[in-house]
Amino acid sequence: MMQSLMFQTLADPTRLRIVEALAGGEQAVGDLVRAVDIDQSGVSRHLRILGEAGFVAMRPDGARRLYSLRPEPFRAIDDWVRSYGKLWESRLDRFDAALARRQREEQK
Repeated sequence: MMQSLMFQTLADPTRLRIVEALAGGEQAVGDLVRAVDIDQSGVSRHLRILGEAGFVAMRPDGARRLYSLRPEPFRAIDDWVRSYGKLWESRLDRFDAALARRQREEQK
């Protein structure tokens, strides 16, 4: 269930662009507005959603609010993807073996 919320959150193209912009480090809302080319209210709405899902943290700096990525949800996604690694590895191994057999047959 947690992965579903995480993937739904990142499925929005604007939120994904915000995440990509924040991958370079902490940024103010104004910087993100320029990076994703939407108005400030839209960026703020998406930052709220990303924050509620645990993807971003906010740090006040005087009148500014600085946003940065939190590593935990990305670790959870990585763990989830890795859990399917054995499935893909075994399928790729079988594909590799079938391809090698076919190549040997074609050489004969």
